[in-house]
Amino acid sequence: MSATLVNLIIQLIAGAVGGNAVAAGMKNADLGALGNTIAGAIGGAGGGTLLTALLPMLQGAAGNVDIGALAGQAVGGGVAGAVLTAIVGVIKNTMAGQAAK
Repeated sequence: MSATLVNLIIQLIAGAVGGNAVAAGMKNADLGALGNTIAGAIGGAGGGTLLTALLPMLQGAAGNVDIGALAGQAVGGGVAGAVLTAIVGVIKNTMAGQAAK
């Protein structure tokens, strides 16, 4: 597998975990299990890709498994997934509360 595909898979998984973690901690950001997972995965992939573009050392060496790069991808994807899930959840739940009034 290419390093880019491995990085993307790590970012998606870490983003989904980050999205579900932030929703468990912030009830006003909860989108439901599937919504948290999807928003987190999208945030993880987008944020992880942006982080890789800004910090090229996170791409890892070609053909070699670099634990530091993998850890950086996981942390970046998890944080980005958590942030996107929190933003989308708060906006969605605030708008749903206003519509109910």
